[in-house]
Amino acid sequence: MTNKIKLNLSEDNCCEGNCGCGEQKTLKPLMEDSREDCGCAKEDKGCGCGHTINQLVIDFLFLDLTQCLRCQNTESTLETSLEEIKAVLQSADYEVILNKIHINSLEEAIKYEFESSPTIRVNGKDVISKTLESSCQECGDLCGGEVDCRDWEFQGVRYTEPPKAMIMNAIFKAIYVPESLPERSNNYSVPNNIIHFFDQIKNKNN
Repeated sequence: MTNKIKLNLSEDNCCEGNCGCGEQKTLKPLMEDSREDCGCAKEDKGCGCGHTINQLVIDFLFLDLTQCLRCQNTESTLETSLEEIKAVLQSADYEVILNKIHINSLEEAIKYEFESSPTIRVNGKDVISKTLESSCQECGDLCGGEVDCRDWEFQGVRYTEPPKAMIMNAIFKAIYVPESLPERSNNYSVPNNIIHFFDQIKNKNN
């Protein structure tokens, strides 16, 4: 299940209300090179402001938010990070779409090419290049077995929750050097840890 949250970082109309055309901004995916006019520079409008806004899509994927402290704290840190840098994003004309995606089945894991819980992606790219995991007590209690959740390595230190600086750096990389973020594999298969989690959930419910 996906919960999409649109974080409004700037005014509703183009030119921040200065030209008075009243046309809505055109949302362009950040990864596209081309920039289009906001729509008010049509011949019948004639203001020619050329104002556009870019879209930054952040996916937060998780197995559980009811018990798993790693998922809960990652969600909180992500939201705090976005709040702290929203003025910078606003001044650069970026709108953030935050998708909260609950991976509640193997089918969902396959659909989203889910590697580990929790996961943060910016414009489709994972914020870290390699998957590190360690045992998660809460998810183990939830499914009735041993389960690993994601660890985060940043500047040579390993964390069970992503530091704010790590999230912010990933966002700025997506804007200015998107090629620096890791590409997703073309040969995805569901990790054994994720298969084990859903198998244990199924056995527990039977």
